[in-house]
Amino acid sequence: MIRKTFLAALMAVLALPVAAETTIGVVDLRRALFSSEGAQSFSEKLQGEFADDEKKVRQAQQEAKKLKQRLEKDGAMMNESEREELTQKFREKVQEFNYLKQRLDSTVSSRKQQFLKQSRPKVDAAIKELQKEHDLDLVLPAEAVVYSKPDMNLTQQLLEKLNQ
Repeated sequence: MIRKTFLAALMAVLALPVAAETTIGVVDLRRALFSSEGAQSFSEKLQGEFADDEKKVRQAQQEAKKLKQRLEKDGAMMNESEREELTQKFREKVQEFNYLKQRLDSTVSSRKQQFLKQSRPKVDAAIKELQKEHDLDLVLPAEAVVYSKPDMNLTQQLLEKLNQ
């Protein structure tokens, strides 16, 4: 994806006549968006909303760890039925941990994607404003740029526009 974007940007720049002065801006979209006040507020809300779920995940992980340590420490001294019972409890706790972690990760990821989708129109509008203000012919994502002069980087200005 990055390679295709880079190649497309490179071809666009090379296709421009040499005599024509092309003005280019570079923005780190991810950094600007995730550093914005809206993203910070979203992140805090998300942490508060899922604090109980994170606590359950950590608790299941700690319980599984304790069972594993007990198996390693005392397993040799246990009779077979005790060892099998403890091993089964450990497996169940690992399954519980994996289930809770996967469910939490999936839900958080879905919410982040929702945030990105909702933010897209605002980001696009802010980039258009930057393009007009600086009379830019081309705005490239920072991921697609190998090198640019520092004055071409408009990420901070994009962040300011997102915070308005």
